[in-house]
Amino acid sequence: MRIFGLSLLERLLQSLRREGLAMSEVRVALAAGDLIPALPPALGEALPLSWSHREGPLGQRLAADLGETSGEPWLVLAADTVIDARLLSHFARARGSLAWLTGEGAGRAALLRLEGRLPEAATAAGDLPAVAEAALASGAAKELALSEFDAYLVKLRRQLPPYLLRVCDAPSRDRVERFLFWSNYKGSTDFLTRYVYPPLVWRALRPLARHRVHPNAVTLLGVAATFAAVPFFASGAWGPGLALAYFMSVLDSVDGKLARLTFTYSTLGDVLDHGLDIVHPPVWYMAWGYALSGGTTHASPFAASLWLLGVYTLDRLCALAFRWRTGVSIHGATPLDERLRTFVSRRNPNLAFLTLALGADWLVPGPGQALAVAAFYGIVAWQVACFAWHAERVVRFWNTRLAG
Repeated sequence: MRIFGLSLLERLLQSLRREGLAMSEVRVALAAGDLIPALPPALGEALPLSWSHREGPLGQRLAADLGETSGEPWLVLAADTVIDARLLSHFARARGSLAWLTGEGAGRAALLRLEGRLPEAATAAGDLPAVAEAALASGAAKELALSEFDAYLVKLRRQLPPYLLRVCDAPSRDRVERFLFWSNYKGSTDFLTRYVYPPLVWRALRPLARHRVHPNAVTLLGVAATFAAVPFFASGAWGPGLALAYFMSVLDSVDGKLARLTFTYSTLGDVLDHGLDIVHPPVWYMAWGYALSGGTTHASPFAASLWLLGVYTLDRLCALAFRWRTGVSIHGATPLDERLRTFVSRRNPNLAFLTLALGADWLVPGPGQALAVAAFYGIVAWQVACFAWHAERVVRFWNTRLAG
């Protein structure tokens, strides 16, 4: 079974590596006679891997492995399970023995932290959920209290309860992939990203992950499309310009999810992705203003694009100041801010607004691009309004820490 191109064991080991836990050993328990599975060489170099081949039920084999150590705590994981990486850190920081179980029947999954010996009642258990249930029943472990778990994801601006999902057949694999896909969407985002792009992103994501395409390659393709659109926009060639813009916009949703779902995110990728998101919108806006001015810098639409550039920059500074003071995104300050993010002045809503106006100009007889020019002025006015709203949020929450 593979989830977005990675075997379940590799996903689990990648989670451990990415969490940066202080581990003296990562022991993979195989049944007697099982072959050691192939893993990327870099993963084997990054983790203190060892392999254990024993006979008997899981509980008995686990007890034997525990008996060989000097009382160090063990985090016991099942390699047929997709585990929320936040749980790994939470269990690693815990004190004493701790267990958490989810699901029913064949989908029953468990995560276990053990300090000391395995209780006698658990040694006959055949799988990890049965081991964890025996540890809880005997009082050797306590159950995870979800009230102690911080479920807020700062980068995604949303609450996401911890998950532990067992993959036992093709239908459960498909359900888990769908769940992971949607769990990587931001809690507040624009309407194109949330409601229009997902089918396209889903269809691109799976083959890219299966073929191990690096997300930075997707980002670089998006960079090329971004700046290739500029001369088309500036010359008034709206068809190819808009096609490249929407292509880039979809790729902007693909690369981040590909990185998170395949554990290939990096500092360079983050800088490329977010740097592009910040830099390119005003370049597009100025190209729009130039084209709507008839190819001159002396007409009103181009002057409006300069105002748009200035207010856009101030709005971005408000967002930076808000995160610095509060610890959360300016779009996640309150439920109202989350709802407004759907239409707030950003690249995608503005792109859609201009596209509709250009389409209306093409369909409705009239003087030149009158509706597109009016829409562009509307974009400028909406940017000013959004900046004013965000400036008010910065002032209101200046001394309020909303996270951490």
